[in-house]
Amino acid sequence: MIFTETELSGAFIIDVDRMADERGFFARSWCEDEFAAHGILMPPLQANVSSNPKRGTLRGMHYQLAPYEETKLIRCTHGAIYDVIVDLREESATYGQWLGVELTASSFRMLFVPARFAHGFLTLTDNTDVCYQVSAKYAPGSERGLRWNDPAIRIQWPFEPVLVSEKDRHHPDFRLMIPSAEAQLSE
Repeated sequence: MIFTETELSGAFIIDVDRMADERGFFARSWCEDEFAAHGILMPPLQANVSSNPKRGTLRGMHYQLAPYEETKLIRCTHGAIYDVIVDLREESATYGQWLGVELTASSFRMLFVPARFAHGFLTLTDNTDVCYQVSAKYAPGSERGLRWNDPAIRIQWPFEPVLVSEKDRHHPDFRLMIPSAEAQLSE
């Protein structure tokens, strides 16, 4: 696997290292030792699938509170998504910053999302499926969200979503959900 650290510390874009021949190719998409060599200790405890029939579907921006924080390994298995993460680690130099990466089924590219990041995506094609490996079991009472169009974060989506759940439309403003956010973002 080819690990590329992003400008958000601890977040990686991961490309498969293809061993190709006339049959196609073979590649690993998970190896505990290779992940550990990059400082990623993520024992997957759960795997999730998201199926999205309509282009322009937005899911996010979701995260879990302590002690149920999740690290995630995201891969698009059919279609294409614009995958976005936001650093919510108050002690981080990139606190409140976001990163967007296009993930497609044909590229086999993955995004590793550290704990304490919000995550969401916008489908770029009809019939898009996304697979998540997650480090913690889902805890419904600890689920939180960040509004996808929060003016404090200013995520630049490739186009306006056409389908957003009511829950995702009404997540609180970033500055209201984390008391120190306003002071840190204005510095």
